[in-house]
Amino acid sequence: MIFGVIGAGQMGAGIAQVAAQSGFEVIVQDIETEFLARGENTTQKSLSRLHEKGKLAETPADILGRIKFTTELQDLAHCDLVVEAVVENEAVKSELFRTLGQIVKPSGILASNTSSIPITSLASASGRPKQFIGMHFMNPVPLMRLVEVIRGHRTSDETAHIVTETAERMGKTPLTCNDFPGFVSNRILMPMLNEAIGCLMEGVADREAIDGIMKLGMNHPMGPLTLADFIGLDTCLSIMEVLHRGLGDDKYRPSPLLRKMVQAGLLGRKSGEGFYKY
Repeated sequence: MIFGVIGAGQMGAGIAQVAAQSGFEVIVQDIETEFLARGENTTQKSLSRLHEKGKLAETPADILGRIKFTTELQDLAHCDLVVEAVVENEAVKSELFRTLGQIVKPSGILASNTSSIPITSLASASGRPKQFIGMHFMNPVPLMRLVEVIRGHRTSDETAHIVTETAERMGKTPLTCNDFPGFVSNRILMPMLNEAIGCLMEGVADREAIDGIMKLGMNHPMGPLTLADFIGLDTCLSIMEVLHRGLGDDKYRPSPLLRKMVQAGLLGRKSGEGFYKY
């Protein structure tokens, strides 16, 4: 299988790494060579850490040798499966899939790593809805086992079967859900993070107490404010807006503090400051 990945950011680089570790030939596309170089560096560091721990069957060089980096979408023409991992914006993703639908070979499957945007809508834009599916990896991809597989309204059984088998070959546990706003993971997770932000805004507790209570009381590996910073506050806001708009319930209304922080450019780890400084 030739495995395509669009976007060399944190998620795209992780998906490409795991695909290459699983023996696939991988093509990673991004719009700038500097983004590709950053993604390649991220992958190299991740593979080196795994190699040092004795968790790789091959050398990092062997695995990286199966990954090609390119700025040309046309280089994805012969891919059997292409996973998109670009910015969480429906208009951007739709335009990308309109182009991919014309480029990728007719038998190729298109998949989105979207956190919340309707798969059925993106599938329609692609022009090949039977061969379109959601393939939502968790961050960090090399460590997290779940792949949320989201079937669009017209996704074929064959497409779902191939993607499920591919995820299993990548060492992941694929779990299937239907196409509703936020799917399962973010429909449950994001309102919790949003509520934690509301607690901070209202002065219920300080950030350390909010995170500490959820870590110690609920056995979460990290507190909700730390997790929001890790995900990116702009991404959290985008997902909450999709939930609010798609489900029409004000319980999904983004916290005013979340919106204000995004407006201020305080996006979490990616910007160096969110609820905490990095």
